[in-house]
Amino acid sequence: MDVARPVLVSAALIGGLALGPWLARTAARLAARDARATAPPAAAALATVLFAAGMAGALLLGGLRPATLALAWGAGAAVVLALVDLAVHRLPDRVVLPALAVCTAALLVDAVVLGTWTALARAVAAGAAAVVVAGGARLLAPAGLGFGDVKLLGLIGLVLGWFGWGILLAGLFLGLLTGALASVALVAGGRAGWRSAVPFGPPLLLGAVLGLLVGGVPPP
Repeated sequence: MDVARPVLVSAALIGGLALGPWLARTAARLAARDARATAPPAAAALATVLFAAGMAGALLLGGLRPATLALAWGAGAAVVLALVDLAVHRLPDRVVLPALAVCTAALLVDAVVLGTWTALARAVAAGAAAVVVAGGARLLAPAGLGFGDVKLLGLIGLVLGWFGWGILLAGLFLGLLTGALASVALVAGGRAGWRSAVPFGPPLLLGAVLGLLVGGVPPP
């Protein structure tokens, strides 16, 4: 269905304004492991802006089709995961696993409705491959990746793999590059040492977004 871009952007902004503060509050509660925790105004504003941008990108990239739900849900999950990881260096299963389930279901419905079975198979293979490779890296160097990072890479592999192997590789490369540059910047600024634990989730998520911006084109 062809819908004017201003309409899609307006819908994204409304969704961001409505759900952004709730996402920030959810992140604060998961980080503190306290159902009564609240998010600072700055975190709520940041979550709102990021989610609105993510929703706009999802709608503009995917249009009105089932797979767009995977992108939209992934955008919300990414906001929560990034905030939690930055706060406490943790990527909660309560966010990653439902996101995997919803994204897989949305891509499956897209395949049923629009016949994108090849893209679905590629997405599942990419997600599995990302988990296997990241899991192997975790076993070889436990200090490098956490189990949360491994699961997150499975989610990123699933979503980016749906668009193509090239987009997946670009997203992973940009994520690793962003993480490396951020680590160097923190060390150079005296805010971390070479052995300090640095949250790896936000760079991976940023890399995924950049990979989609580089050339993400939905399967016909």
